[in-house]
Amino acid sequence: MYTYKIHLHKEAEGGFTVSVPVLPGCITYGKDIDEAIAMAKEAIELYIEELQERGEAIPDNSNTLEYSLNLESV
Repeated sequence: MYTYKIHLHKEAEGGFTVSVPVLPGCITYGKDIDEAIAMAKEAIELYIEELQERGEAIPDNSNTLEYSLNLESV
């Protein structure tokens, strides 16, 4: 099992762009959050398949911790 953190960025024209930081260039788009997540899953699966075909290591975020900080004006 692989673990991936995804970033969803709300676009001004609508929808969400999704990136997978641990997989360089793995970026997709969805009209809403549910579609964006589904598209991210598909993009990750295709990315992993390509790495496997090349015999390359498959990175993931299983050993990564993430925390969001909120700062008031600095």
